[in-house]
Amino acid sequence: MKALKIMAIAFAASLTVGCATNSDVENLQTQIDGLKTSVAQASSDAASAQTAAADAKAAAERAAQYAQEANSKLDRRFHRSMMK
Repeated sequence: MKALKIMAIAFAASLTVGCATNSDVENLQTQIDGLKTSVAQASSDAASAQTAAADAKAAAERAAQYAQEANSKLDRRFHRSMMK
């Protein structure tokens, strides 16, 4: 978004100078459109990464819980075998 603002300011400055041609304006518009596409893709990628991170965290928490339960069962079996 920051780059888009900079491009808009540059565009406004070029119009103020009065040297911008139609091809300059079209070129700038093409660049702005490309930036918009890049920003949209980056936002989508960030949302996907957040979802993947949340899923990974949930899986890690489940794995830790299963490991803790398995360790507790092994401890109980060990203590029972030692009592015999």
